Amino acid sequence: MTSVIGDFVERVDFDSYEDFFENFKLTYNDDYNFGFDVVDKYAEIDPEKIALIWTNDHDENHTFTFKEMKEYSNKAANLFKSLGIKKGDCVMLTLKNRYEFWFCMVALHKIGAIPIPGTHMLKLHDIDFRIKEANVKMVVSVEEDTLLPDYEAAEESLGISLKKLAIETDRDGWINFNEAIEKESPVFERPTGEDKTYAEEIFLIYFTSGTSGLPKMVSHKHTYSLGHIPTAKYWHNVVEDGIHHTAADTGWGKAVWGNLYGQWIAGTSVFIYDYDRFNGIKLLEKIIENKVDTFCAPPTIYRFIIKENIDGYDLSNLKYVTTAGEPLPPEVSERFYDISGLRIKEGFGQTETTLSIGTFIWLDAKVGSIGKPSPLFDLHLLDENHNKVEIGDEGELCFKMNDGPNPGLFKDYVNDEEKYKKQIHHGYYHCGDTAWVDEDGYVHFVGRNDDIIKSSGYRIGPYEVESAVLSHEAVSNCAITAYPDEVRGQIVKATIILQPGFEPSEQLTKDIQNHVKRVTAPYKYPRMIEYTDEIPETISGKIRRVEIRENDNKN
Repeated sequence: MTSVIGDFVERVDFDSYEDFFENFKLTYNDDYNFGFDVVDKYAEIDPEKIALIWTNDHDENHTFTFKEMKEYSNKAANLFKSLGIKKGDCVMLTLKNRYEFWFCMVALHKIGAIPIPGTHMLKLHDIDFRIKEANVKMVVSVEEDTLLPDYEAAEESLGISLKKLAIETDRDGWINFNEAIEKESPVFERPTGEDKTYAEEIFLIYFTSGTSGLPKMVSHKHTYSLGHIPTAKYWHNVVEDGIHHTAADTGWGKAVWGNLYGQWIAGTSVFIYDYDRFNGIKLLEKIIENKVDTFCAPPTIYRFIIKENIDGYDLSNLKYVTTAGEPLPPEVSERFYDISGLRIKEGFGQTETTLSIGTFIWLDAKVGSIGKPSPLFDLHLLDENHNKVEIGDEGELCFKMNDGPNPGLFKDYVNDEEKYKKQIHHGYYHCGDTAWVDEDGYVHFVGRNDDIIKSSGYRIGPYEVESAVLSHEAVSNCAITAYPDEVRGQIVKATIILQPGFEPSEQLTKDIQNHVKRVTAPYKYPRMIEYTDEIPETISGKIRRVEIRENDNKN
């Protein structure tokens, strides 16, 4: 066993969830740095250990050992330093799932510079906003749609000059990243003096999804990488020298949840499929071909997979599957189980946290539940007066701010003290989400506080109703929101995109309403249904219910 996980935990193996929750403890030095203490440590003790397996739709394949990862990240670090990047500087990365993302992330960690990953779907106003808010000094990007011209336009509008590097691209004003790093030394010494990095310093920034306003800058400390040990080892159930894949673009926090920190610390390699356009069958074929044994994806991906004709596909190498990002519809869970024999284990977290609640390896999957708390988080469900609620009652998900740093919790909202005080007060971090706990200690997610529908004394979470609506054969996508009503206060509204071949009609509306009454509590059915061709979403694909509500209030 060459895993370095033992360097950072007091115990690796546990007999039960209770043992894990009570006795899991992290340990680290005050100058902990993922680049040197994990990546370079593997390069020293097991240089041929596989770190990354990468493929795309153009028959390109690359496998990188930890020795190669150390050398390429060192080359990138030397390149960035030569361009003037230093500790504390912010660097935007819009790299899709290119393998260069891993070089850049490790390199920036070694320097102590701050990566800001972003999706390639960012538009000019998104780029302009991020560069200005974070005082970005450099960008490394793929050439995708209008990305490179938009960076140039942002420079001009802000009156600044960025250091700009592009992947395998020659363009005026841009450095070809791949050509440039080959000229650099594969040796990069650990910084000392004022350039030395420390565990509690800012190490990474993500912009929130912006579901209810402008995106906020969420900063994490170097220990954030250690906070993902429970994610990988005890939720994903990764194994030594196994192969894990999480379906996520590197622009989202889910990518480092599932394809970097915890997985490498726990000793597994990660498989990356850099597709041009998502296709469920192709993803499944790549997973099979590359012998992936642990897999994580949002429920949407599982929904795509089960809709395909996958009879005859050999899924025997797949040993464990997980999901997070949104509640898992029961029909998706059951269909995937029928196909694979595997139960999908749910989990919960936010941009501000690591996995904070999960169906950990000792726990059975329970329909409608996201699992039990991680030992890194002291979970309490509180009412509006900050009192703990009883079992079975709904309350806000809150994590107690115990003494000492929490590696799983963010450092701050950069330049936004007001937002920080709104989320952290009375000794708790307030998630802004409503849930309840059953008699077995399993947590059941209800919805964002702002999205809860209050109708005739009932409190209705949108996700359960969305799941019920989506199970109707005519529905392709759906958003459930509150609509003002003089009698009931609010009623349930469904905004629906129909499957091809179905047309809106009064009869279809009644059929959908009756279907929902049959599969969930009748009082939750949508009294109003609006058919549309598009549902407003953030660039991360999350429904902007606030926009639907605002439009309804205008009418």
